Parts: sequence; C-alpha cells; structure tokens
Amino acid sequence: MVEDDEAMSSMLCRGLRRAGYAVDAVATGTDAVWSVTETDYDAVVLDAMIPPPDGFEVCRRARAADRWVPILMLTARDAVDDKVRGLDAGADDYLTKPFALDELLARVRALIRRGPQQRPTVLRVDDLVLDPAGHTVHRADTAIDLSPREFSLLHELMRHAGETLSRTHLIEHVWDFAYDGGSNMVDVYIRHLRDKVDRPFGRSTIQTVRGAGYRLG
Repeated sequence: MVEDDEAMSSMLCRGLRRAGYAVDAVATGTDAVWSVTETDYDAVVLDAMIPPPDGFEVCRRARAADRWVPILMLTARDAVDDKVRGLDAGADDYLTKPFALDELLARVRALIRRGPQQRPTVLRVDDLVLDPAGHTVHRADTAIDLSPREFSLLHELMRHAGETLSRTHLIEHVWDFAYDGGSNMVDVYIRHLRDKVDRPFGRSTIQTVRGAGYRLG
C-alpha cells in the first residue's frame, strides 16, 4: 500500500488485512520504488499523488526495473488524461477517489488472479512505433505529431493490435465512462488518425470492421 494520507492508508490496510492479505505500507515515492523493486508482492495499491517521485514515476521505474507486479493506481483526479497517463506509465487498473472499499477489494482480487503481465514499454506494429513514456509516434524514421486524444486513441488500438474494438470500448478507454457525446466522435478521431499515420505513407493500418468497430493491423 502506497498512500501518504495516514488515515486513508490505515483504513485501507485494515480492510485488506480483514480480507486476508498481508500488507506493507509506505508513504513516499522513494520508499515505494525500493519496496516494489526489492520485494515480490502479489499486488501494489499505489496512490498517484504521493511525495516525490509521484505514483506515475514509481510505476515507470518499477516497469523499467522489470518488476511486473499488478498495480492498481488510486487518485483523487478523474480526468481521462490522468487515467491514460497512469496506464501509459504501466498501471494495470485505475480507481478514482472516493471509492467503496468493496470495489477496491474486488479489483485487487482480479489483479491477483491475473498475475504479472509483462508489457513492452514501446509498442510496435510493423513500422509504426509508439513510445508511451516519451509520448512519441514514428512510422519508419518519420516522426508523427498527434494531439493528446489522438495519441491515446492510437495507443489503445496498438495495445489491442489485431483485435476489433467497438466504439463503446474506445469511448470508455480513451474518453471515459461519463462521456455523453455521440459515438461519431470516435469516427472523427479515427479519420484524424488515418490522415496522419496512414494516408501520408500509403498505408491502411486502421481498418473499419462494418457494424463492429475498428481494428489496427
């Protein structure tokens, strides 16, 4: 448990221990990096806003050290960009405060069942390369400038290369669950992406699957 709010940490640790888990608790990013890289935990509950380095950087350093323990990131922020930032840093799941303890316990159980899942830092599909940490995209040797939302959309498509993703899936993972706009917003951004990563290079990487959604590959 990595949480600098003493009352919150104490409450969560009690709840986890009542559920049968052994829990170590730290309050700073420095202690979190040391603990995660030195101990084989089944899961890490990591608050984003802790004394430096923050939770995003802790996550990045853990993955850079080849520590693939499942990480559930906690934050008081609910902006989708922060969610994407956490997932890009290597978090496996994301929970916004305030939340019910039962929900946290359910997510921890799910992460532990799934176990460590090593993911590449850099995503590659043929000559298309996306670096989440550097927030860069290249096709062959050519840099491609994307807006934050376009980058997030391409990242989700590349994470699931070869899979057909519905518009609903993309809205939930690139915008957020509270998004109340029409699904045509996805179509607009897909068109933007094609104009930047496909058409200038004579490619058709992003495919429309009629009646189902979109697939990259």
